[in-house]
Amino acid sequence: MVSSANFSKTAKGQERQQLRRIPVYHLLCAATDLFFSRGCFVVKATMSSLSRELVFLILQFLDEEKFKETVHKLEQESGFFFNMKYFEDEMYSGNWEEVERYLSGFTKVDDNRYSMKIFFEIRKQKYLEALDKHDRAKAVEILVKDLKVFASFNEELFKEITQLLTLENFRENEQLSKYGDTKSARAVMAVELKKLIEANPLFRDKLQFPNLKSSRLRTLINQSLNWQHQLCKSPRPNPDIKTLFVDHSCGQPNGARVPSPASNPLLGSMPKPGGFPSLGAHGPFQPTPVPVPTPLASWMSNTSSVAHPTVSGGAIGLSASANPAAILKHPRTPPTNNLAVDYPLADSDHISKRTRPIGVSDEANLPVNILPVTISAQNHSQRLYSPDDLPKTVARTLNQGSSPMSMDFHPVQQTILLVGTNMGDIGLWEVGSRERLVLKNFKVWDIGACSMPLQAALAKDPVVSVNRIIWGPDGTLFGVAYSKHVVHLCSYHGGGDIRQHLEIDAHLGGVNDLAFSHPNKQLCVITCGDDKTIKVWDAATGAKQYTFEGHEAAVFSVCPHHKENIQFIFSTALDGKIKAWLYDNLGSRVDYDAPGHWCTTMAYSADGSRLFSCGTSKDGESYIVEWNESEGAVKRTYQGFQKRSLGVVQFDTIRNRFLAAGDDFAIKFWDMDNVNLLTTVDADGGLPASPRIRFNKEGMLLAVSANEIGIKILANADGLRLLRTFENRSFISEPVTKPQVNSVTTIADRVATAVAMAEVNGDTGSVMDVKSKVTDESLDKSKIWKLTEIKEQAQCRSLRLPDNLRTTKISRLIYTNSGFSILALASNAIHLLWKWQRNDRNTNVKATASVVPQLWQPPSGILMTNDITGTNSEEAVPCFALSKNDSYVLSASGGKISLFNMISFKTMTTFMRPPPAATFLAFHPQDNNIIAIGMDDCSIHIYNIRPDEVKFKLRGHSKRITGLAFSRVLSVLVSSGADAQLCVWGTDGWEMQKNRFLQIPAGQKVAALSETRVQFHQDNVHFLAVHETQIAIYEAPKLECVKQWVPRESSAPISHATFSCDSHLVYASFLDATVCVFSAANLKLRCQINPTAYLPANISSTVYPLVIASHPSEPNQFAMGMTDGGVYVLEPLESEGKWGVPPPAENGSVSSMSAAPAAGGASCSDQPQR
Repeated sequence: MVSSANFSKTAKGQERQQLRRIPVYHLLCAATDLFFSRGCFVVKATMSSLSRELVFLILQFLDEEKFKETVHKLEQESGFFFNMKYFEDEMYSGNWEEVERYLSGFTKVDDNRYSMKIFFEIRKQKYLEALDKHDRAKAVEILVKDLKVFASFNEELFKEITQLLTLENFRENEQLSKYGDTKSARAVMAVELKKLIEANPLFRDKLQFPNLKSSRLRTLINQSLNWQHQLCKSPRPNPDIKTLFVDHSCGQPNGARVPSPASNPLLGSMPKPGGFPSLGAHGPFQPTPVPVPTPLASWMSNTSSVAHPTVSGGAIGLSASANPAAILKHPRTPPTNNLAVDYPLADSDHISKRTRPIGVSDEANLPVNILPVTISAQNHSQRLYSPDDLPKTVARTLNQGSSPMSMDFHPVQQTILLVGTNMGDIGLWEVGSRERLVLKNFKVWDIGACSMPLQAALAKDPVVSVNRIIWGPDGTLFGVAYSKHVVHLCSYHGGGDIRQHLEIDAHLGGVNDLAFSHPNKQLCVITCGDDKTIKVWDAATGAKQYTFEGHEAAVFSVCPHHKENIQFIFSTALDGKIKAWLYDNLGSRVDYDAPGHWCTTMAYSADGSRLFSCGTSKDGESYIVEWNESEGAVKRTYQGFQKRSLGVVQFDTIRNRFLAAGDDFAIKFWDMDNVNLLTTVDADGGLPASPRIRFNKEGMLLAVSANEIGIKILANADGLRLLRTFENRSFISEPVTKPQVNSVTTIADRVATAVAMAEVNGDTGSVMDVKSKVTDESLDKSKIWKLTEIKEQAQCRSLRLPDNLRTTKISRLIYTNSGFSILALASNAIHLLWKWQRNDRNTNVKATASVVPQLWQPPSGILMTNDITGTNSEEAVPCFALSKNDSYVLSASGGKISLFNMISFKTMTTFMRPPPAATFLAFHPQDNNIIAIGMDDCSIHIYNIRPDEVKFKLRGHSKRITGLAFSRVLSVLVSSGADAQLCVWGTDGWEMQKNRFLQIPAGQKVAALSETRVQFHQDNVHFLAVHETQIAIYEAPKLECVKQWVPRESSAPISHATFSCDSHLVYASFLDATVCVFSAANLKLRCQINPTAYLPANISSTVYPLVIASHPSEPNQFAMGMTDGGVYVLEPLESEGKWGVPPPAENGSVSSMSAAPAAGGASCSDQPQR
């Protein structure tokens, strides 16, 4: 039989590992010498570490320069990266010699059984194609030269292959009867070879190209040249660097320095002779004063025309006058984009109605770059979004009271919207609940401290408009730029708590734009105004740090940003000029014209890889363009504006994929990679000619200014789900400054509190009224609401799932995402899967307590059983995580982590042999290949399945990890441990952002390894923290405790708790087998389910729920895993439909039940018992 299966059996015993020598390249040596010269590094790199990375840098460089053949030659010779796409392309083309040559750089025929199968399949296909063409001579040649090598491993197979020569058509062979044409056969083989290559250990870590920023090699060379120039004895401001072959050294000064060009047009070209930019003509230091076209990526090469020293001989990063030459390459901080305004009817030096883009920058004062850098047009790691993801549905309409001029969503709380109006009003909205939290009118905070011009301007015309309103980077501050002189900075403390922070008399005339930045790791505010200046202010003290002068007209907008370690600011003026500034008071680096030559804003895409600008001319012609930073030219101009816009068009970016602009009474969308208009949305009508627009951070919501002083909130599917979660929820919008720890409160306590408050306020005359009012109010509420207590099985629907396997306690429990099944992990490492089947009583095929499901097993009868080799079952911590499509589950029970197929129950792979052992598993919400793994050694491993590699190890806990939860909105991971500590980690750099310990009630005895679990609310901002002593709701990433519920000291500890699927309820189980149902909005107890309602009468008192899970789509259904190995599903009666009635928001009622709690029962806060 001609098959690789027989062949692999024979070859299986022939496996061996082969160490392969890596050739040394002249290019590698030259580049290594460059990087390690002049003391940049004090240690030499080894071929297995830095030199390997250098090969990747060279591969990236060659690919960017389009040296395709050289790229693949280096891949093959180095053996570091196997380009699967290139391999498949050559295979589909039938270039068999190149296929084998390329493959030989990574493996040989006899390396192992996988390699043998790969070479055999290739040569067999080549042989069959020759037979199919009836080229017997070629077939014989392949048989003798290529296939005979396999005869020593399987003689019978070789004989069978040889016999094919005797057949007129080899398809007469039974095993080859289904062989199609050449194209389909190659496609089948390609699938098989890909599987073999991915399984071959010799290709491990070679199938994934590192995630590099564009032109990384150029950047390193730039830094090396910069370092060399720093070490020059007499550094010149404009050195002539013409070669990389020798170290750079400035010659002795010989007279006056040559000034740099005063201005260079943006639309220059960068010639690339031989594929390489000319260092002499386009480098950072121009040798002649002749103006030359300057690429945008090299704008910092143009210094001020005023003679000044630009380079000192001091150590790098310590000198304030370090060389300002730089490039713009891959900025990391996403800009917060802009908003625009009504079209002025005549020329004016003062334009008050507009909003603009900003960028929030990071650190500076590190070595700068020199060579032009090419930015790749593709980001392979970027998640793709379709036009269906655009927010198009009108979900909310808000009435602001005056016309919105500028809007901005909170960077963390995705539904909090700031609004500034043409009357100077500031509005703060919770768009989820349609509630306006704050409305503040403009007033000067300290008129005595204001300048005389400001006082005169206000006396002449007190009407002030908001030109720009924007949140700070973390949402704790926001800034407001007004049309007269003033900037206000306010601090935000949650809910409607806004406080005055700084009032700055910033500019003479209007303040046209405002932005936040982080130069020198210090939060600053950048402003621009009618006085033609840009100013930088300390955000903490209000001290002025820089003033940038050079514009000849009112400055319209600013856009701070950073590339690598270089902080800079773009500014645009009403004469159409664009300038760029470093934080050094040395003048503008560039001076060029923007399309439109009037009101222009600039903004980067969210990932900082692409630069756009939007402008409107005085004649009403509008433009959105993308810039080619390496070429210094307009890369593309987007089409679709009306010929005469009726206002200054404003734009914004979304998800690194789309552009949006308000024009022609609608919102227009473009794909960033297509100049043609993608779609237009009119938001059900009622929009102004040039509506102002603003996306929230995730692009789920879009705020649009509407006619009649309104705002429309547009949403996509995710945004609509987010807004629905805010319906009827109070704790999100409550201003909370301290954790609300509940305790048993009596009417007497409330009366005493009210009396004390009255006395503090000096209102002692109303003490008796207060007593009467509180008492009457409490008694009235007690008549209205009563805790629902379920004691009997007839009061709810409960079902114990069938179990014919001998299992011990259920340690983990989860519904599948479809809601059709329940998966459990027992403490003996066995998984149990129950599936509900379609029948007359369950036509919708859903999990329910009314129908008994089937304990499912595949036909093979195998069980999903975790590896427990060498583990102590009492010390092991079982854990699992289910993939989003329910197709596989990751699981561990103290041993290696196993990946199971949920259909066949087969073990697909195992990895990460302990120690340390896994204690908790969580899939990354955007990438199922990335897993967060909590360990028993207190660490968290960020593991990538494909390369089988731990990418990061996070340390911050002092005991084992007991909980992990990702937020899709905040891009954070929250962890909890047996140390009762909560930690927040940013998923961008995996650094700890915040940590805090749970507030354990005084006098409570806690087990040494008590578990703390975490679970995000549906809004992905708040999360539930569960500990045996409490249930609490926190807000991430600040870790502020919003609500907390603590049982009585004599009560049974909490065993587990979880949100319902809609996050409106919290289900909590206790060690006395009681289950409590809380309203999530305030953690008020609404229903108590006693053990007698679902457990048999004669069951042991040691049986109780260890874990509780909620149904993914039925908010009133939950399941519990018990200490005796049982699993129960509970639902309310169909006639009831829900668990109890929510208590009043301020519940001080006295329950009609006895004040004494049930034996071992938990008690809740504002209520006498649970």
